[in-house]
Amino acid sequence: MKLVTFKNYKGEQRIGWLTTDKVVDMNLADPSLPTDMLSFIDNHEAYFKTIESLGRVEPHYTLSEVELLAPLPNPRSFRDYIGFEQHMLNASKSFGHTVGEAWYEMPIFYFTNHHGVFGPNDNIKRPEKETKLDIELEMAVIIGKKGKDIKADEADDHIFGYTVFNDWTARAIQKREMTVPLGPHKGKDFANAIGPCIVTKDEFENYRCTITRESHPEHLALPKSLNGRFDLKMTARINGETICEGNYKTVHWTFPQMMQRASENNVTLMPGDILGSGTVGWGSLIENNFTVHRPLEPGDVVELEIQNIGILKNMVV
Repeated sequence: MKLVTFKNYKGEQRIGWLTTDKVVDMNLADPSLPTDMLSFIDNHEAYFKTIESLGRVEPHYTLSEVELLAPLPNPRSFRDYIGFEQHMLNASKSFGHTVGEAWYEMPIFYFTNHHGVFGPNDNIKRPEKETKLDIELEMAVIIGKKGKDIKADEADDHIFGYTVFNDWTARAIQKREMTVPLGPHKGKDFANAIGPCIVTKDEFENYRCTITRESHPEHLALPKSLNGRFDLKMTARINGETICEGNYKTVHWTFPQMMQRASENNVTLMPGDILGSGTVGWGSLIENNFTVHRPLEPGDVVELEIQNIGILKNMVV
């Protein structure tokens, strides 16, 4: 199921699900269903049973009649990881760094701004005086079940669904402040775009795959067997020009491993928490030192697309 948050013609914020190019308003389909996504996630098992009992529901709107918003406008927290080795190698080289040994020992994350959430077609304001505005093509997982000290092989029970994530980054600001070894600061603070929908985890089962070092020799640091990945094409376009074509299956650290790391030492993950995958290899302009495309400027239109989820489109202003 592809779940959305939207504004109707009255300007009311509602939630529902997509049926091709149409939208079902969840609460209009059944008044016992909620009108906001966080409430739905909190009790999604019961709500899914209600939806199943409805049978076929006629859509209430066409996509052109509603305004899609961030599918989860108010996550409880937002962690972002660096899950792809190729991005880590590329970005470190551009910044003149080396990849620390710890990256290969555990999934590394930081907390980003869970209030700075934008949705599809939202304008993204370039930070004042920023000269190297960048994108990051990522997938994100939404937690659906509370838990702590979650083991990686049990993590799937705690997953609600997935969405596209653009980790907008002010590289000039980031480069200066990262000389202080404290992690990302204002360079990552201003905009996190997600959307256009949340795809429930059941729709990803057909994309599960296993890759090996032998079949992907470019990823020599990966373990011999890589189970639990998804074979999903990831694409980034700027002003209609393709600047990256990658695949999620090349990820080094998977979402279950990230969830184990986040929840260890008695830390509770909550429904509505979001975890970012990190940028797929070549999925940001810094990896080519802005040679594949100049830094983003007002008027530029960015489209991030992940197979089976959709296109997240934003304009820089």
